[in-house]
Order: sequence, then structure tokens, then C-alpha cells
Amino acid sequence: MLLGGIRYLLPAIEAAHKYGCHVITVDYLPDNIAHQYSDEYHNVSIIDKEAVLKLAQDLQIDGIISYAVDPGVVTAAYVAEQMGLPFTCSYESACILQDKARFRQFLAENGFNVPNAKGYTDAGDAMKDIDYFNWPVIVKPVDSAGSKGVTRVDAPQDLPQAIEHALAESHNGHFIIEDFLEKEGLSSGSESFFVGGELKYNAFYDQYFDDEATNPFTPSAECWPADKPLSILETVRKELQRLGTLLQVRTGLFNVEWRVCKNGKVYLMEVSPRAGGNRLAEILNYASDVNIIEAEVLKAIGSEVTEIHEPSFDYCYAIYVLHSQDAGIFKGVKLDSAFELSNVIEKEIRVEEGAHIEAFSGANQAIGTIFLKFKTLSEMHDVLSRMSSLVHVEVC
Repeated sequence: MLLGGIRYLLPAIEAAHKYGCHVITVDYLPDNIAHQYSDEYHNVSIIDKEAVLKLAQDLQIDGIISYAVDPGVVTAAYVAEQMGLPFTCSYESACILQDKARFRQFLAENGFNVPNAKGYTDAGDAMKDIDYFNWPVIVKPVDSAGSKGVTRVDAPQDLPQAIEHALAESHNGHFIIEDFLEKEGLSSGSESFFVGGELKYNAFYDQYFDDEATNPFTPSAECWPADKPLSILETVRKELQRLGTLLQVRTGLFNVEWRVCKNGKVYLMEVSPRAGGNRLAEILNYASDVNIIEAEVLKAIGSEVTEIHEPSFDYCYAIYVLHSQDAGIFKGVKLDSAFELSNVIEKEIRVEEGAHIEAFSGANQAIGTIFLKFKTLSEMHDVLSRMSSLVHVEVC
């Protein structure tokens, strides 16, 4: 059973079919594209864990994943635990990882680097705590992904509006406020894979953001390998392994976001037991001989996961998220011809010409993606710094 129906599920469905699985997709949107490729679809909300459990029991499923679908992770962990199926971690660990306030608290209690942070359900309680934080702060829902509902707030008088925005994107009515961390260089992340509790694979990447976008905290590009000192990457590995040990992680894929701050410290920002959005795991099939999508499917059906090791990169790769600065009617995407010939290895546009699109305020407003390949890090970072002149999304 795969929770969700978005385009990101397609490679997981393909991998499951490769291994002879009957694939069931579940969500409350029957027109989602993944349902066209699964063997069976059921209209059930993926955040209703009891309803999904009943369906899973009725169908006698052998495995469950919320692949690159953040809202379904806790439900998948719950169903797996209730039915004795394989999952990346326990239900309790998934609840900690998927709730930003609980995750920050867990990090603080266990000696990880963590900003001042508190979770709330009431705006009035938050306003009483304005002296607790080191301003500016970040306000966001505790349970959303793709940078939806995230606002930087520089002064207390602007806090109520940011809280309202966060709650509009929250599933459970909770939000978190935390100190804004000044990063050193680019923000980073990884697709990381544990096997039997041991961290075996880390595809470390750097992130770019579009400062002109409606939401400047939504990543517009990810690139490999991360241009960070080996000492920093080793620190991240050790901290991820320590976190995995504390949470008794088993086998499975994680999407991780981390950053190095002006104080020289490494901070784990997000660690979610799922594949990352923006097709992160897919591009790594170009870059490495490790297929983490197939490994995630094999884990879910209880098969042995082997051949997982740290990736090596002969070239540099990047994903650029196609997006618009403005809402309007989509007319198409034009790429610089030399850039397209030299660097583009795959282009995916998921919006039809003539459709209405929104300004880029979250990952769900992406128009598509392009996969890029470069010979050197310097070439890659030069091109990514000039994407606004190389890619034109036409809107009227």
C-alpha cells in the first residue's frame, strides 16, 4: 500500500511492479496521477490512521509506505506497527520526527544543537513568550512539508499574521516558533538510508532558494555532491547515526535537512522517514550505482536490503524546480538553447498549457523539474546562480 497519489510515487510503483507486487494507492483525491499506474485505488484520507488501518486489514496488505508524501508518514508507521509489518522506525519515533515541536524538544533533551523553539496551539500563548526568543524568528506548522506556511518574523507585532499563515497550512492546529538560524553558505540535506539501524548511505546535497519567490524558504534547486568540508559531512553522519540509535531506527530511507550556522555548529533541521520531494531519489539513479527507491520497496515487503553503500559521484548533478513568480495562465517553459544542450538530461513539466498556476509559495506549486549534469562543482554553482536568465516560465 502506497499512501498518496502524487507524481512522486510513480518510481516507487514502478519498482514495486518490478518485484511482482500488487500496488494499492490510497488518498482522498481520485484524480491524482499515481492512481492511473497502481493496480487498485481506495478513496480514504491518509491522515485518518484508523480508517487506513481498517482498509489495510481488510485488504490484508504485506507492506506500507508513505513515499515522498509527508502527511502519510505517521499513518504508515501506525498501520505497520498495528499489523506487524516492516517500517523504518516505530510509531512513537515517527511521531517525534514528524512533529517539529516534539523533534526540537527531543534534540534538546539529547544534547543536539538546536535553536530556542516552542510549540503552540494558541496565538495568545505565543505572544506571552516573545522574550524567550532571539529575534528574528521562524514560524511554521509542526506537521507540514515543502516549506508551506513558513514565515520569517523580524518584529513581535508581525507574529499574529505569521501564526495565522502557519495554522492555515497545519493539519493538527499546532505551530512552532524558533530562533532564525543564520546559515554559513548554502543550506544542505541528504537522502540517507539505514540498514538494521546502521547508517549506510548519505547522498549529501546543497540547496538553492529563489529570493524573489513568494516564499523564499521553498527550495528551488538541490545539487550533488554537497560543497562542504569533509569534517562537516562526518559530523552530520555521526549526529544522524546517534539520532537513529536513540530512536531505534531499523531499515529505510530518510529525507534530511541540515545546515551549518555562523557559529560553526551543525544543526539537524528535519529528519523524516520517507523519500524527499522534488524527485530527489530519482536523480540519484543517474548519479550512483545504489537504487534507494528499490531498496525502500524491498524493505516494505520484508525482503533483505543489500548493496547499500555510500554513493560516489563521477559528475555533478542538480534538480531545478520549475516555478513561476506570478500566478496566471501557464503558457510554457523556454530554456536557453546552449544551457539545454550542455546540461539538461531530463525535463518534466506536469502542468498543461492553459492551466492556471500559482506563484511559488510551496513545493506543491512546482510546475515541474529539470535534471542537470555538470563536469565540475564550479560550473554547477555558476549555472545555478544564473537560472533566472536561463529558464523562463511564461505566464499570462
